[in-house]
Amino acid sequence: MGMADIAEVLWNDYLRHNPANPAWANRDRFVLSNGHGSMLLYSLLHLTGYGDFPIDQLRNFRQFGYRTAGHPEYEPGGPIETTTGPLGQGVSNGVGMAMAEKMLAAEFNRPGHDIVDHKTWVFLGDGCLMEGISHEACSLAGTLKLGKLICLYDDNNISIDGEVGAWFTDDTAKRFESYGWQVIPQVDGHDAAAIAAAIEEAAVDSDRPTLICCKTIIGFGSPNKQGTAATHGAPLGDDEIAAARKTLGWDAAPFDIPANIATAWDAKERGAATEEAWNEVFAGYGKEHPELAAEFVRRMSGQLPDSWSDYADKAIAAIDAAAENVATRKASLIALNAFAPALPELAGGSADLTGSNLTKHNGSVPISGDDAGGNYIWFGVREFGMTAICNGMRLHGGWLPYSGTFLTFSDYSRNALRMAALMKIQNVLVYTHDSIGLGEDGPTHQPVEHTASLRLMPNMSVWRPCDTVETAVAWRYAIERQDGPTSLVLTRQGLPHQQRNAAQILAVARGGYVLKDTDGVADIVLIATGSEVALAVTAAEALAKDGVQARVVSMPCTDVFDAQDSAYRESVLPAAVSARVVIEAGVTASWWRYAGSAGQVIGLDRFGESAPADELFEHFGFSTDNVVAVAKDVLN
Repeated sequence: MGMADIAEVLWNDYLRHNPANPAWANRDRFVLSNGHGSMLLYSLLHLTGYGDFPIDQLRNFRQFGYRTAGHPEYEPGGPIETTTGPLGQGVSNGVGMAMAEKMLAAEFNRPGHDIVDHKTWVFLGDGCLMEGISHEACSLAGTLKLGKLICLYDDNNISIDGEVGAWFTDDTAKRFESYGWQVIPQVDGHDAAAIAAAIEEAAVDSDRPTLICCKTIIGFGSPNKQGTAATHGAPLGDDEIAAARKTLGWDAAPFDIPANIATAWDAKERGAATEEAWNEVFAGYGKEHPELAAEFVRRMSGQLPDSWSDYADKAIAAIDAAAENVATRKASLIALNAFAPALPELAGGSADLTGSNLTKHNGSVPISGDDAGGNYIWFGVREFGMTAICNGMRLHGGWLPYSGTFLTFSDYSRNALRMAALMKIQNVLVYTHDSIGLGEDGPTHQPVEHTASLRLMPNMSVWRPCDTVETAVAWRYAIERQDGPTSLVLTRQGLPHQQRNAAQILAVARGGYVLKDTDGVADIVLIATGSEVALAVTAAEALAKDGVQARVVSMPCTDVFDAQDSAYRESVLPAAVSARVVIEAGVTASWWRYAGSAGQVIGLDRFGESAPADELFEHFGFSTDNVVAVAKDVLN
């Protein structure tokens, strides 16, 4: 109710969209960052003519099976641009959308044919601005001069606990001015003319994003509750609803929209004309630049190049032939250098760790505020903002985003990772320095629980490869997977290349496979990931000298392995061989389903220490001698 007047001006007079085609490439993007105001968005979608939001959807607000959930939820191809509710993430997604627009415009626009030319509008509130992620994302937005990002701030001085003066006294205008934003303060959020004037002013400045500070009254129109926390989330109640209707002069029956108002709001005809005008521009663009036009259509559809599969096969074969013994973070860069020439949509960066994460490939071109014609982003120390921005880039379309940081700092990004998984959107997360193997930096930087916790997240695919080939296969999987995010968990320390035949290379893509087998039936199965695969191989060789036949299973991705058919899983982990040892330099809890009651897990259920990596591995039992001893104990 507090932002309804602002929404009316924006959606009726400025927002470029087509209700008949919510996926139109050059539409304006609208993000309701303060997602608890979801009914405002559903009302706007219904009134302007989106077919997925008939009045029955509004009648069944927050009910099972309806699109009108308590917070807006993204659906591919639908009119809701992103799932919002966790405060601050919507505006951060909006920054990513505005970045995507600016970068695509720099790549595809030609004189006389600006086929990429649209704005990103964000509604946000006090809660969004209290969250630290809003600082991370909005600071970068100012640096990158995202002039087509316009945020309308619902400055109502109220959050769930009441008036915010006891805990939020920031000078928001000065804060955003210091970021390099244009700030339009003290706009009456219930005065249509004042709102329109502010929006017009915002559109003039093309080099700075804009924050329009709208002074509003929460629960506007509720005579006894407006301006208080009582209108934040709880129903007004029948008596107060009746009083509000009287105050606002609204006489129509509930869910009954008078014909003249329905006609005035309906945006289908206007939206179709707006898109058709763009189609004419794009048609002329296609005649002059047919290859660019075809590439733009492919990129916005999210489809990989037609030649991709053959290209990737050859690239992985070449990586295998090179047989380098390197850290898997370096193997990740090798894979990026191999794949990037075929994928101009790859765009990424690192949270101030480019030289450590190795995310900048040979074809990377950094962007800046003055030149967005590139594909590499200096994110700075902004892990949470970086991940949410990449979510926004993917939601916008045209880019396949990736980002890098140390695995231990994935915790900073946690809720943005969860949102990518919840929305089932593609986002490639490069996490290096994956264990005690990073050594002297000590337990603050040595992740032990992080890989396991990422595996627990629904729809998050997690790969911990053991060498160059497995890393390349993991990257290929992340590139081809379009229904969720993928975490690549990579080492700092060098690892040996493992020899495989062609069938085994193909089997890597199944998440788990037999790397080293026995001549006959195995006595024991050693299961390992990442840096511990080489340890399992040396332990199997040592066991063989003592007459013990050990099969080595490399399992770079448990979720992909678990999705294989039962016959394949049985062929890798035969039920008849109950003697099993799992080896991973991390917490043990998730591995017992593979080890079974007769097996053992060699892991690390405590934090690490500061010391050279080799000493740490030996100290914590990640040695050939200890694996052999544990295996013999299991057999006995």
